[in-house]
Parts: sequence; structure tokens; C-alpha cells
Amino acid sequence: MRPKAVPALKSRLSAALATSTLLLSGCGTLGIGSGDTVTLKLVAADYGDSEANSSQHYWDELARRFEAANPKIKVDVQVISWNDIDTSVAAMVKAGRSPDIVQTGGFADKVAANQLYPARDVLSMDTEADFLEVFNRAGQVLETQYGIPFVSSSRTFFYNKAIFAKAGIAQPPGSWADLKADAALIKAKVPGVTPYALPLGPEEAQAESMMWTMSGGGGLTDESGVYTLDSAKNTDAFGWLKQNLVDPHLTYPDPGSVDRKTAFDDFAAGKVAMLNGHPGLVQKALQGKIDYGTAPIPRKDPQSKNRTLGVADWMMAYTANGHRTQIRQFLNFAFSKQNTLAFDEQYNLLPVTQDTLDEMTNSGKHPDLKPFLDALPAASFYPLGDPAWDTVSGKIKTEIGKAVKGDPAAVLGGLQQFAVEESKRRRPQ
Repeated sequence: MRPKAVPALKSRLSAALATSTLLLSGCGTLGIGSGDTVTLKLVAADYGDSEANSSQHYWDELARRFEAANPKIKVDVQVISWNDIDTSVAAMVKAGRSPDIVQTGGFADKVAANQLYPARDVLSMDTEADFLEVFNRAGQVLETQYGIPFVSSSRTFFYNKAIFAKAGIAQPPGSWADLKADAALIKAKVPGVTPYALPLGPEEAQAESMMWTMSGGGGLTDESGVYTLDSAKNTDAFGWLKQNLVDPHLTYPDPGSVDRKTAFDDFAAGKVAMLNGHPGLVQKALQGKIDYGTAPIPRKDPQSKNRTLGVADWMMAYTANGHRTQIRQFLNFAFSKQNTLAFDEQYNLLPVTQDTLDEMTNSGKHPDLKPFLDALPAASFYPLGDPAWDTVSGKIKTEIGKAVKGDPAAVLGGLQQFAVEESKRRRPQ
């Protein structure tokens, strides 16, 4: 979470919300008569990897069913690749063609630009109450929820059972000390295998970093959302990695050059013994015929609270077209258990609502997802409420790998200074 705003900022946001409420009074839309047909523009990210499994099919079918039940509302669906969606939406807004609903990865910068409705304005009480509380908190900016969770994932520890057997290891490590000892055994007894994959390359270094800092008792921010990248616990964590995994050659020679995709591919090919992974690694490991196991992420102190990383993608409702009432009707339909379950199961993702979580947990159809489902309600998230997070995250991706090759304190100190300055610069005035 980002630091609390100064009173002047809160006043400005309150005034803006009050203005939008006045504009939306009466029929609930801006400049639309009660008998007119309204067209909602929905822009969504594509979770498929081919035309056959494109998310366009899911949204088109859902839109058809919604329109049949709500003949005065049409839904214009546009599905865009993850590489292009944020740029495309920004161009739409700049050109005066703002969408009504966008499903993508972040929301805080849109809140800073005063473009979004609060979640409570576009969700029924029943729909809002069904979201897992951890997501409601993660979707907040200035203690008001704007990000509406759509899908999620959590992380857990993966290990190759066959490699463990060859090395004479009976169970997965519970502590950093166990991890170091197991990695050393694997190096000695199973040549050609990377004992632990430490992907600190630019694809997703912020995720691996957050998992390691949390497992050492630290984190990227404190509980109030203030950046703590160079805290003593974080510096100790990266110092431990350098001294105990990188320098003894128990991981990749240069973790800062290794992306998550490479680590996952190596695990699925039997070339890596241990790593932290998300649900997408399950199918990849099965396709590679890897006999794998999962366990909680090892911690510096095995008696400490088990913490894991949660990642969510979000929906957001734009104010520009004044379609609050119609957006509310669509979102309440979209977040029914039938619809959320269908999407989560199609793409092997985790739910964000309690009823879908209960269904996936109790149906017996998703045993491979159980460790991730169990971890989800207590997961910790990136500081999504900070408009500067995207920029800070980008800096972490390119720089933090240097912390396990050089001086951890210097690298983390530089990142901390950048994060603080960028957070101040991006804070709305």
C-alpha cells in the first residue's frame, strides 16, 4: 500500500467524487435518456496464446448472454494482447474515446488521473462482499477501493522428487539452512543440475525479490506502504543469497540475466531441482513428465509465519462516459460464480471470489491447484496502490540482480532512493 495522502489530496479526491455523484444523479448516466440503448466499451487483456483459446471467445459469449438479459445495454468487446493493452487504452483516453470497463494489470495511475469510479459505486453489496478480503485491501488507493480483482495466482515452492531421491533428500526444505544443505547435496550427487533457480532477470525479478525478502522477515514496503527496499532484513536476505547460493555456484552463474521463463523451462526439462513457482508451472512440469512436489516457501526462521506472494489482475470502471448504472449491471453479471469459474478453469488461474474459491477447493477437480488455493487468502501483494509502482517495479527488474553479484547494501540503497523519489514525483498534487 502507498503512504497515506496529505489532507489536501484527500479533499481533492472527495470533491471529484462528489462532482461525479452529482452528474450521475437521476437516471444514473450522463446525457442518456431512460429509453435509450447504451453501448459499453469493454477492453480486456488476452490470456490465450492462439486464436483458438483467445479470451475474445469468452468475452463475446458472456456479452451475448448479458445483452439477452439486458436488451437496453450493448457491450462492444475488444481483446488486446498484454504487450499492447495499456498503451492502447491510454491512446483511447487521450483521443476522447475512453472505454467504460478495462481489465488489465494495474489501476493506481488511473486513480491519480481521476479516471475511475470507486468499486463501491459499480458493484452491488453482494458482489462486493463476495471478493476475498485480501483483494479488497490490495485494490485500495488512499483507503478507497478502485481496483476490482479479476483473476489471481499465488506462489509456492516446487521441487523435483527424482532429483531429491538421487541426492538422498527425504523431504523439501523448510528453512534457508535446509535449502542451502539440500542444494549442496544436489550439486555433489546429481551433476549437471542447477540446485536452485534464482531468476532475478528483468522478466519478473520483483516477484522473486519479494518472496525472498518476505521469507527473511522483510518486504518491499512496510505495512503502511512505505518503501523499505534497503532495510536491514532485506540487505541480510540478499547477502545470504550471494554468500550461500550464488558464490558457491548452487544457482545460475548470473541470476540477474535469468528470466522466470528460462527457470520454468529448465525445471520442466529436469535441469533445475528447486524453485519458486506459480500455477502455470504445474502444467509445464506435467508436460515435461516431471515428478514434482510442492511445499511452503522456505523461510529464514522456519517457526515464523508462512508468507507467500499473491498476484492479481484487475478490472476498473472509467467515469468518462457516465455509464455507472450500466457498468454496475454488467459487472454484477460478470462476477457471478458461473462466469468467474469458467474463466478460471479455462486458463488454470485462481479465483478472487469466495464462492468460486469454495467451488474450486471442494469440487475435487483441481488437486494440483490446492497448495495455491490454500495460500491465497493470506497472500501479500505488490504496493499496487502507489502510482509509482510500475516505474519502481521496472527499476527493480533491471537492477536488483546486481545485489547478489556485488554489494547488496549499495544496490538496495540505490533502489530505495529511486523508489522514494519516484513515489513523491508521481503522487497527485
